Order: sequence, then C-alpha cells, then structure tokens
Amino acid sequence: MRLSAVVTRYANALADVVTASAAALQPQAALQELRAFEAVLESSEELRQVLSTPAIPNSRKKAVVGRIAGMLKLSQITRNFLFVLIDHGRMASLQQVVRSFDQTVDERLGFARAEISSACELTEAQRAALNTELQQVTGKRIRMRFAVDEGLIGGVVARIGSTVYDGSVRGQLKSLQRRLGAES
Repeated sequence: MRLSAVVTRYANALADVVTASAAALQPQAALQELRAFEAVLESSEELRQVLSTPAIPNSRKKAVVGRIAGMLKLSQITRNFLFVLIDHGRMASLQQVVRSFDQTVDERLGFARAEISSACELTEAQRAALNTELQQVTGKRIRMRFAVDEGLIGGVVARIGSTVYDGSVRGQLKSLQRRLGAES
C-alpha cells in the first residue's frame, strides 16, 4: 500500500472519531493539538530520532509521548491517536497525516480550500467580496490562503482543487489573444 493511502487511512480514522455526533473533541481542537505536538516534534531532532527508531521499544516511545502530551494538555483522543501511530510505526508520517486530516475534516464540514494569488495585498473588503463570490460559484464555504504574485499585472487568480479561476489582467489578455486569433 502506498504511503499516501496509509496516511489517508489514519486521517480518515481520526476524522471519523472527531466528527461523530457525540465526539468529545471537536475537529479544530484535534487539529490544534496535533499541530502543537508536531511543533514540539519538529523542534527536536533527538525526539524525532527516538520516535522513529525501531530499536527503541514502543512502550518507551509511548512514555515519552505521554509526558509531552501531558505538558501540552492534549486530549485523550489525540494522545491515543499518537499511540496508534507509534504502534504501527507511523510517527515519521505525522506531518502528512496532520495535513491529510485537516483536508479531510474541511471536506466533511463542507469547506473548499482556495489558493488566492493577487498582484498586491488584498484589503479585508476585497477578501470578503472574493470569499462571497467563490462561495456562490462553488456552493461551499471557502477557506482562503493568500499570496502575492508579483508576476501578475493586476487582478486575482484563485485555485480550488484542480479548478483555476483566472481574473488576472494577464489571464484576460491571454483570453483576448486567443479570441482574436480564432477570428482571423
């Protein structure tokens, strides 16, 4: 089984737990807890080595993770999920699992992710108007991530999944060029 399929399985399993109707932990809280643990893991090369080395028994790895989870005040659900990753030798994939979990939860809650590129920083009013427009086009709530692309003359390019909405001046000029080429 490919690693991405394995990562998706773990992400889906955790999403099943936290999106259940009587879940003791909300999806966004679970994500925050996982990211907090991930930050600790990323800050220590020794910790990453300990948790990914097969020579160290899982019981010792769980003891270390349990102490860190206690200091971070992680929920029992998040702690147990980390223990499952240890039991199956998947701690090295934590970052990918967290990313997949975040995306899975967004999909289940009806959100679409939009990568927005603009020629300059957008104002709050422009961001709100863009959010409203993208919600109408997709029929979903939108989580936007913004970036400035100095290669754009003006306007905005929005990517949602594999769909690109090009409202940039460059895109409009290319469209005009194609239409003029088709007419001649």
